[in-house]
Amino acid sequence: MEGVKKKTLHEEAWAQVYPLTDRQLSPLGLQAMAALALHAGGHVLDVGCGTGQSLLQLVERVGQTGQVVGVDVSRTFLAIAKERTQSFHQIKLIEADAQTVSLPNGSFDAVFSRFGIMAFEDPAAAFANFQKMLKPEGKLGFCCWAELQDNELDLLPLEASGMLARVDQTPFSFSEPVFIRKILKGAGFHDIAITPHKVPVSCGGIEETMDVLLRVGALGKIVREDPDLRPQIEPLLRKVLIDRSGREHVHLTASIFVVTASA
Repeated sequence: MEGVKKKTLHEEAWAQVYPLTDRQLSPLGLQAMAALALHAGGHVLDVGCGTGQSLLQLVERVGQTGQVVGVDVSRTFLAIAKERTQSFHQIKLIEADAQTVSLPNGSFDAVFSRFGIMAFEDPAAAFANFQKMLKPEGKLGFCCWAELQDNELDLLPLEASGMLARVDQTPFSFSEPVFIRKILKGAGFHDIAITPHKVPVSCGGIEETMDVLLRVGALGKIVREDPDLRPQIEPLLRKVLIDRSGREHVHLTASIFVVTASA
């Protein structure tokens, strides 16, 4: 029951701020899309499609003759994605665990993910499943977080609030290139490229940034699971952000890997 409660809190938090997180994460996902070099008419699987922004960006690239299939385990996220994408006949949504979802072998030109691959219970099985679904000339492309110590977007809020020791390391499970290569090679991928990027990102000014950081991300997870901490954390975080950025747009640096591989 505790796991179900945490999952519900996670989904509710992201659903409440998805327009802001879209603004923040969009430039990072676009890095991976660019690396895939998608073409008109292509068929793409979006792993962990969330509330749908990446679906809309992918369908721009594959056009009227392409298809984008979005897979997510969250019914809450898919309901938002369905509303956002209902006018696009090329988009199909599936509620399933991408690790085990059964789709026809050789049916996709590309498998894409924007931070949707770090929490698999069995990443080796998940990527082997993706490899089977790709056409022989198909490509995998995703972005994942580099190590926490290199990620100001999460590190600064954690340090400002004194919560670094309580961080959940799951989002950073793909922060080692050696591990990424091992998983992908074991799943049958080759021509693996892992490119680091540091990108300043923003979801708006102080209030928007506070709203996001206290609901989602590394610090947000701590606060939503222990809401009694919020009165203690909020003034500390606000002071650091104001000292750093004033009351203008807050930019924090995100450190990611863009990973591509051939099937």
